Amino acid sequence: MSLMDQARAVRLNAHAPYSKFKVGAAVRAAKGTVYVGCNVENVAYPEGTCAEAGAIAAMVAAGETEIAEVAVIADCPTPVPPCGGCRQKLAEFAGADVKVTLGTTDGTMFETTVGDLLPGRFDADHMSKV
Repeated sequence: MSLMDQARAVRLNAHAPYSKFKVGAAVRAAKGTVYVGCNVENVAYPEGTCAEAGAIAAMVAAGETEIAEVAVIADCPTPVPPCGGCRQKLAEFAGADVKVTLGTTDGTMFETTVGDLLPGRFDADHMSKV
């Protein structure tokens, strides 16, 4: 099953009773294991969890910390990019050249990279004391 197929499958489990906007994400870790996540809304909006954050949390919980590839899917007219917070989360665990495939439920795809999604990212080097 492709990374996008896994994102597509987990999207069906999304808990989106308020927005009705279900999102699925899958990340392939450096060791090859795939971790998935779906958005989980909460009545205390915006306290929900994004699909990308869920997939990253599953990866970290399993003891892995390096993303090799990402896929995100939603039911919208054009491929939907991760929100700003999730772009930063992806950049925490993925190099700038890591492929990100964005897809729609009707099969439209767009390929980009973590670096293109978040140029000028904030990273650990910014935390160094001078």
